This record gives sequence, structure tokens and C-alpha cells, in this order.
Amino acid sequence: ASPRMSPALDATSSVKSLRDILENKKYGIDFFQRGYMWERRQIEQLLHDLESKFSISYSEEHEVDEVDRYPKYYMGTIITSSSGGRRLIVDGQQRLTSITLLLIYLNNLQKSHPLEGYSTVQMDPLIFSEKFNKRSYNLDIRDRMACMDSLYKGTSFTAKTESDHNITRAYRDIEDLSAFQPGTDGLVHFIWWLMEKVSFVEINMATDDDAYAVFETMNDRGLSLTPTEMLKGYLLAKTGQDVEKDELAELWKGRIAELRKRGKDEDSEFFKAWLRAKCAITIRPGKKDAENEDFENIGTVFHNWVRENEEKAGLGTTQQYREFIKSKFDYYSNLYLQIRRAAGVLTPGLEHVYYIESLGVPASFYYPALMAPVMMDDDEAARTKKIDMAARFLETFYIYRKVNRRTTAYSSIRHAIFADIKEMRDKSVEDLAALLEGKAGALVGEAGWPDDIRMRPNTKKMVRYLLGRITSHIEDRSNMGNRFAEYVRKTSKNPYSIEHVLASKFERDGGEFADEEEFEEWRNSLGALILMPVDFNRSYGALPYDQKLGHYYSQNLLARSLNAKCYQNNPSFTAYADGAGLPFTPHPVFGKEEIRDRQKLYAAICSEIWDPGGFL
Repeated sequence: ASPRMSPALDATSSVKSLRDILENKKYGIDFFQRGYMWERRQIEQLLHDLESKFSISYSEEHEVDEVDRYPKYYMGTIITSSSGGRRLIVDGQQRLTSITLLLIYLNNLQKSHPLEGYSTVQMDPLIFSEKFNKRSYNLDIRDRMACMDSLYKGTSFTAKTESDHNITRAYRDIEDLSAFQPGTDGLVHFIWWLMEKVSFVEINMATDDDAYAVFETMNDRGLSLTPTEMLKGYLLAKTGQDVEKDELAELWKGRIAELRKRGKDEDSEFFKAWLRAKCAITIRPGKKDAENEDFENIGTVFHNWVRENEEKAGLGTTQQYREFIKSKFDYYSNLYLQIRRAAGVLTPGLEHVYYIESLGVPASFYYPALMAPVMMDDDEAARTKKIDMAARFLETFYIYRKVNRRTTAYSSIRHAIFADIKEMRDKSVEDLAALLEGKAGALVGEAGWPDDIRMRPNTKKMVRYLLGRITSHIEDRSNMGNRFAEYVRKTSKNPYSIEHVLASKFERDGGEFADEEEFEEWRNSLGALILMPVDFNRSYGALPYDQKLGHYYSQNLLARSLNAKCYQNNPSFTAYADGAGLPFTPHPVFGKEEIRDRQKLYAAICSEIWDPGGFL
């Protein structure tokens, strides 16, 4: 053990509920702490852990006070220090920040969509306190104040720091992934359970020096084995021959190193995806007191799951253990890395992988789904086709749910996605195409494409995605190339943003609208929106339509199609539009009738993009 962790350290420990940890407390972070760094997959896992644990006990028949009898859920250890009148988080700020964002989301949800028959739960003391009309958040980190305030109040905010960007993105991920959406049963029960039944062990250090020593020790390279290392030891012990065992160990070491170059936990994510794609048979039923099954156990203790499920994993003989590493592990880790690369860079033939990553489909769903149909004897063309077809189906599934206001929360669709994964497993290209065309056809036929999509605070991300797909699709079909990555990338110096064709000038442009509220509804219609570079929006966004129309002609094809010049000497575009039967037309003026026309045009393009046929 490190000498820095000597018994001389002055510390106390106690089990505390989330309410005990946060209510009317103030926490800072010290100089050695990094900013908020959680990504979508950590938010996804947090929500899954909390919501699935809650669902085991919850019943619609329960009164709220029955939550008091639900079992506690232990969220691990946090370490704090109290010195010089300050209370600092030494370890646990990522979790506490994420849970605070969840509290803000749930608080906003219950206020904006109160459930009939239930009182609003007072959550503010767990989030902030107020003195002399000045609000300070319980996670009292000064450079995050403006960002947290914007999320609590639902106001606009321009992120300036990496933590601001990450916190804002994490909040949007919670909005997108949480099982609790407007009108969801059990919201009040879940809030009380979260505050009172989710618990931590808090270790409080008496001095900052002790806190820093603990922090250093916790981040030193320790001796504890990771699940990947434990799985490696188990598998190699079963392979028999020492010479081959050394070769297998080297293969394993090299590939794990390659995975970890992509991310600290990428090796674990790979094994979860692979085993769910190829081996999992069962998933926990969505009912009270249900036990975890293959899908859940692989997500938490995959190394133990392999030991306890040899038959499902295709193990048993010495040769099978060797082949598991030498052939299967080698092949499917390469496959995982191929998908991982395609998720980060728009890749010809695998475009839909990039699309679903940009759309926000949970990685714990799409990696297993994309790996499921691929077989080790597939040639490169078949492998690529299967991956892209599976991604295309997932995109269709998510888009049609989103535009028809159906939840895409993890817990609500997990059974459907897992059933799809099992059905896609080891299918030939032809059989997979037939399967997915049937599923997509049923989905599209049931839902249809709505013609009343509007941008609202909770649909802005989806609308931006739709505009990016529509714009890049018509350009690609007009032989102009696929610029989707450019349209959705936010890290460039002049990123694209949503442009209202009608500026927010009711007094100037609202003549045919009954009032300002109706005007705002119409100008936020999907058909009244395009994508423009931020600099364009700053320069021209507030101008009247007739003054912007000429400038639109120099921009992307969707914007250009408003201008009559777009239809002159542009054979690739006009041939595409005419051949596809799309109702493109220029608009010298822009009002209600023109917005209706553009709504119909966008709907027709979307129907073409997400056509359930032609997977082959």
C-alpha cells in the first residue's frame, strides 16, 4: 500500500441518501480536479442503472408513500474534505454533477407537465439555495454557474468552456434518453426514490492535504484487475498448451491496447457489444421484482457471465477456448473497431453508422445491432452491407418514433431493440434485407410521416438532424457530394445552425398572422427552416425575406431551392427533382402558403430518405 494512505489520515465515513448529500450543502472542487468529462455512454449507463433498479419495485398501483418501503440503491463512494470553511469534492464530482443535471431535468419536467393528482415535489434545495435574491448552486463551481442557471431556467446559453459544452450536452442526453418524459407514470415516485433511497458512502477527510493524498493514491496505477483482465486470465487458463498460450496472450494484449487507444473503457464496451450481439438470449422482463438476465449481466459483469454461461458463449472444450481468442476475439474486435471508426468519420458504404451516432442512438444498442448479422466468413462487401443495413434500420426506427412523438427512452425500447438484435443475428445479406424491409415497412405504415413538425426547445436537436439529412441527401442525389458531416459538426470555426427563413420580426413580417404566437408557430415549422453557417445568420438572419433570398442562392442546395436561379442551368438537380417527383418550386415571397408547400416538400424528401424498401 502507498505510504500516503497511512492510518494517520483523519477521516470519517457514513452512509448518506442523495438528499443528505446535496440538500442545503455547498461543494467546490480543488485545483487538481479535472472539469466535467462524462460522455453520452456514461449518462446512458447512469440512467439505465437508476431507472431499471427503480422499475423492479415500482407498480402503478402504489401510492407515493409506499416508495418508503422500496430497497435502497447504493451508488458507491464519494470522498470530500472539510477544511478552512470549505467543503470540497475529492472524488465523485462526475457522478454528483450528472445526478444534479438529472434533478434539474426532473424538476423542470414536473413543473412543465404536472401529473394530475400529484403535488410537485420540492427539489430545489438539492439543486441550489437562494439568499438576498441571489442563487448559488449546491455544486458551487463558479465557472459553471451561468451554464447551470440556463438549464434550470430553460434559457439560451452560449457555452464557453469544455465543461460548459459537456454539461449542456449531458443535459440534452438526459432529455433524450430518460424513461421519464411528459406524462410518464411514476415520475413523482421516481423523484422520491432518487432523493431518499439512492445512497452513497461519504468519506470526509479532515484536511486538504489528506484529501490530495487520497486523490493521488486513487489515481495511481493500482493492482486491481479490470473485468477484461479477469476474462483474459480465465480464458487463457482453459487453453492448455503453454506455447500457444503465449501467442494468444500477445494477440490479446495488442488488440486490447488498440481498443484502449480509442478510449479508456473501450475494451469493456467491446466485450459488452460482442456478447450481446452474438451470445445473449434473455433480457430482464419489464415487471416488478424481475431479475437481471443475459443482456443486463453482460452490461455489468461480462467476465462473470462468460464463466457462468459457457454454452451460450460457445465454450466448453480446450479448442473452443483457443478459437474464442484466436479467431472470434480477433475478428469481432476488428469489426468493432471498424464500426467505431465509421461512427466518427463519414465513410462511403457505412454512412448510416455516422448518421445514427449523430442522431444519438445509444451505443449500447447500435454496436450489438450492427455486429449481430456479421459472420466470420462474410467477405468485405457483405460485412459492409450488413453493417450499413442494420444502421439504416435503426435510424428509421428512431426517426419515426421521434417525429411521431413516441419515446426513444432507453428503458422503453430496450426489449424491442434486443428482439431485433436476436432476429438479425447471423443472417445472410438477402435474408437480412428481407427482414429489415418488413420491419421498416410495418413501422412506416403504422406511423406515417407527419407534416406538422415544428422546432421547439425539446425538438431542436432532432430538427437540426433532419435538416442536415435533407440537405445532404438532395445534394448527394444531385451529384454534389455528401456534406452531412459538415452540416452537423459543431467544432468548426463557422458551424452550421438553424436559420429561420422568417426573421423574428412580427411587427414587420406578421401581416397575415392573427397574433405573435401564431407567427412564432409558423416560423418554427420545419418547412420554414434551413441550415446556414453561423456567420451568415449573424449577417443576414434579421433581414426581410426578399433581401435574404439573393444571399440564399450562394448557400447549400436546400436554401438555394428557394431562389428561381436554382432551377436554371442546373441539370443534375432538376433531373433528380423531376425523376423523384419532388415538389420543388421557387418562392419569391414567403408566407403561410409557401410554408405549407415547403412542409410538403420536406415530408416528401424524408419519405424518400427513409423509404422502407430497397435495403439491398
